[in-house]
Amino acid sequence: MVARPTIGADNLSVTGTAQTSIRVLQVVQAYFPFEEHGGPVVKVRALARGLARRGHEVTVLTADLGLGGREARIHAQRCPWGWRIEEDGVEAIYLSSVAHYRALTINPAALAFCRSALAEYDLAHFYGLYDLLGPAVSHFCRQRGVPYVIEPMGMYRPIDRSFRLKRLWHRSLGRRFWGHAAQIVATSEMEQQELLADGVAGEKIVVRYNGVDAETNASLPARGTFRARWGISSDEPLVLFLGRLIPRKGADILIDAFSQALPESGQLAIGGPEGEPGYRRQLEKRARDRGVAGRVRFTGALYGEEKKAALADADVFALPSRYENFANAAAEALACAVPVIVTESCGISTLVNGRAGLVVAREEQALAGALKQLLSDEALYNRLKRGCQEVVQELSWGRLTERMEAYYTAAMERGNGSR
Repeated sequence: MVARPTIGADNLSVTGTAQTSIRVLQVVQAYFPFEEHGGPVVKVRALARGLARRGHEVTVLTADLGLGGREARIHAQRCPWGWRIEEDGVEAIYLSSVAHYRALTINPAALAFCRSALAEYDLAHFYGLYDLLGPAVSHFCRQRGVPYVIEPMGMYRPIDRSFRLKRLWHRSLGRRFWGHAAQIVATSEMEQQELLADGVAGEKIVVRYNGVDAETNASLPARGTFRARWGISSDEPLVLFLGRLIPRKGADILIDAFSQALPESGQLAIGGPEGEPGYRRQLEKRARDRGVAGRVRFTGALYGEEKKAALADADVFALPSRYENFANAAAEALACAVPVIVTESCGISTLVNGRAGLVVAREEQALAGALKQLLSDEALYNRLKRGCQEVVQELSWGRLTERMEAYYTAAMERGNGSR
């Protein structure tokens, strides 16, 4: 293992640190700075940093998805397995990739890492399914008696594409990987119920929501920054969508509902990378067909301060998704005190319904009605806006990291299980 400073409670200024340091290996296919791969990148980074602040030793093992040109920005250095960075007490190892298909990579260096360093960890935490990295590292975990937990992140039931390949993965590589996990982490009660319905043992499942920075609202850019950039006046209502542009996310339904709820004024900003080639063009055509092309802004991917600026200026956040095991973007909107509209197929729906947003069926009429109601009923809007902070406190990374720490302790006591 690469030499690194010891991360202990004595180095930390944070109160409430853990009594016993756990050496945690977090394994994920994509990690910072590859934010274009979605919410898991942000989530894993936040949880890793939170654990380090509580006095644990954390290494993130991930694939090099193209650090060339980015290594200087993140201060990466060469190591025996690829690249290495140290950030806020978290070590990240980017394994050299010899081939890739979409987000799937082949990383022979994982074997060398496991043979030389895996035994130093108390526990491994795997994020996501349908890759080669997780099953390969879990094989060595079982050999060396390192217990591990799996967080499927809504992937257990194939939902987007490559259904045959995903079913094949479950029957082959995934069988032992999944079956010997000490613990399964669901990110919502909705996902927990799905896992139970699919026969996963209830005693293995724990629930830990995806978190947000509870202080986000205090550090937002000046209001009006995003509107000025995109030529949106301050007196027009702004509806915001953030997410990959794929059919499952429901941006098409949102365009239809927007044209019905706000036929003459108002703006819709659709922010996110194109997840399927040509899908943005389809959405642009839909906006033209509904007569609102001049009021629908396709911003592309928004990260960091650009995303915060969009949230600071938004009046309503809408995500009419067919399925979200949680809905990270909606949680980020709440952290910026923006009431949300989500579908009943989003895991976060039970937390926000009637408290910080509205929950609707995934169809045009219901979504249009919710938009009209939220933008016309001032008392309702203000009540939901005030409720955002209450929900955000439940989703603070500080609280959720402490919960994850307790789950890790239980998983180590349980050890690797069997089917």
